[in-house]
Amino acid sequence: MKKNILNKTRKLLRFVVYILLPLAGGGWVGVSCSEDIDESNLYTFTGETIEDYLVNRSERFSSFNYILSRIGYDKILSAYGTYTCFAPDNDAVTAYVDSLYEDMSNPELPHNGMTKPGLEGLTDSLCNDIALFHLLGTEVMSVYMGNGMTVKTILGREITTSLDTATNQVAINRNSLILAKGIDKDLENGVLHEISQVITRSNLLIAGEMEMHQDQFSVFSNALKATGLADSLTALSHDFEKISIKTGFYLPNKCEMGYTIFAETDDSLAALGIVDVETLAEYARKAYANCENWYDYVRNNNIEISYGTDYKNPWNVLSMFLRYHILKYKIPYTKLTNHHNEISKVTLVEYYETMLPYTLLKVTKNGTSLRLNRWVANSSLTDRVAELMSESLRPVMFEGIELAGQKSQISPTNGYIHPINGVLVYDANVVRGALNERLRFDDASLFGEMMSNSFRRITDSEVDALNGGKRGTDGDLSGAYIRIPPGFLEYMKIYNGDETRLYYLPGQSSGWSNYQGDEFNCKGHYDFAMRLPPVPEGTYELRIGYTAEGNEQRGMLQFYLGSSSDLTTMKALDIPLDMRLVPVNNADLTPDVYTGWCDWTKLDDKGVESDVNMRNLGYMRGPLYYTVGINSGNYARNNPKDLRRILTRQHFGQGEYWLRFKSVLDSDHHQFHLDYIEFCPENVYNSTTYIEDMF
Repeated sequence: MKKNILNKTRKLLRFVVYILLPLAGGGWVGVSCSEDIDESNLYTFTGETIEDYLVNRSERFSSFNYILSRIGYDKILSAYGTYTCFAPDNDAVTAYVDSLYEDMSNPELPHNGMTKPGLEGLTDSLCNDIALFHLLGTEVMSVYMGNGMTVKTILGREITTSLDTATNQVAINRNSLILAKGIDKDLENGVLHEISQVITRSNLLIAGEMEMHQDQFSVFSNALKATGLADSLTALSHDFEKISIKTGFYLPNKCEMGYTIFAETDDSLAALGIVDVETLAEYARKAYANCENWYDYVRNNNIEISYGTDYKNPWNVLSMFLRYHILKYKIPYTKLTNHHNEISKVTLVEYYETMLPYTLLKVTKNGTSLRLNRWVANSSLTDRVAELMSESLRPVMFEGIELAGQKSQISPTNGYIHPINGVLVYDANVVRGALNERLRFDDASLFGEMMSNSFRRITDSEVDALNGGKRGTDGDLSGAYIRIPPGFLEYMKIYNGDETRLYYLPGQSSGWSNYQGDEFNCKGHYDFAMRLPPVPEGTYELRIGYTAEGNEQRGMLQFYLGSSSDLTTMKALDIPLDMRLVPVNNADLTPDVYTGWCDWTKLDDKGVESDVNMRNLGYMRGPLYYTVGINSGNYARNNPKDLRRILTRQHFGQGEYWLRFKSVLDSDHHQFHLDYIEFCPENVYNSTTYIEDMF
């Protein structure tokens, strides 16, 4: 007990020094590898730092410490801060370095660039990559790793943890185990985990990495080359505008890009007689024959589909087949669906846009597995008030294509490859079945860069680490926000530069009443637009989910809808929305005059009639899907601040639509808030058989 108290006291003192020393005029020692090390302000501890731990056990860790010292990180790990260090011993480092030198697979970079065998032969670049791939800018204990998590290293690349069932130990990237004797060494400036071997990483791009796995993906890999897609999946980053108004929040200096491929294994294809590119092309010809009957974008734009051998034609059926397997952003297995504050009875679902133009791919967590395009009939409807549809009326029409699992994930330098146990196609069953439901999109899922840069589901402590331990303020806005510069998001257009100050709050460590915890927030005289996700052609309600706040905190805005980000295509939707209007919770259950909201839990019909009245005013309650805060037991539907605004009911073609948000207030301190959007098809919101469920 005494030792625990002392440890907590040291942690508190470390925190005080961590926060106050920079304010006292000292130079900041951050976690970015681009920062210079200021040796004049290193803090002296009474216990062991991470560096002390390594030095005091040099007979086991001198090789890893040598690599750290080559880039100056031995000094950083002697200083204040909070880190996680995965430390391989000398034997593990020797084995890894030897493997690097013996590797002659790349004739353009023999020996991986090493100048000679052994530690001294490592280049500074290799030392940097090895060292920083074993360090996190925040503290992560092993107890949280066994359930599976993905965290970003100081190198900027992610590692994934899982439980190795054979040894019952935590595995890092499948092959490196946290040793039982090395679990959670709680030190003065973080935690150290002793690991069984160096955490390996690939420096190959995604198509090159797949080619290295010819034993598993020979058909898919050769098809990528035949279509020319292998040469196009090379993006690593893109430029964006610099901002002049700094507010102290974390501001990214690089925008990473990448890809995610859901790839059939050779075994999965062989089960259907597909053994090479030609037989795969023949399968695609049959799968996409007459696709204009369900692929609305093709039909409406009179696109000519090629069934020949001109595989590099983007509208050749083989190219179409492959493009539907590829996302233009990188998502690890652990983040393909998102668990945060949903209630236990609901199913986790995400929708992602693929590289086949204007198509969506659905990912469902079914039990412990993930499946693509799983189709359950009546999935957004119910025959029972405030309950999900009776199971007998929700037959599974298609189980979906199962992903092989987290341990099968492959991690090239610019993305992820997820093996799948089945053949994936975009067909009529996807359009009329799997996607024929209420489509709810979390705010961050609308922009690939939020996934590629590991911002979605990042924790507060990780944001703080990226920001050097600091937090910014912008009027009444404070917290672990990320500033999103103009041009950072491809599918967002900011019309007035620094006048629109856009922020993202991951919210994973807070109790905000948000779907999946996160939100976009905007300050200033904002005027911006975002491209909406593509949906199959049909009539939909377009809704926006937000939380209202009084006391002048939120603002008032006008919505516009257009066919592009060009302002001349934009037309106003309804009257402006005042996000400052919090519904009044009248004790006598009198509906709020503006929104029609009242406490549905006290109504005999559980709010059915009240829901109709709210819809007539253009509003809906928040869903029963999630709670206000984590495990609070208080549903968003119960919270008068949780609202959905119905922006329009209209026909949407399968193509380009942009939604514009423009402040109509003179003051620049009001907040805009976006939590999620919904596309709800007419056969759901206007069903003649059942009603749309409240979830």
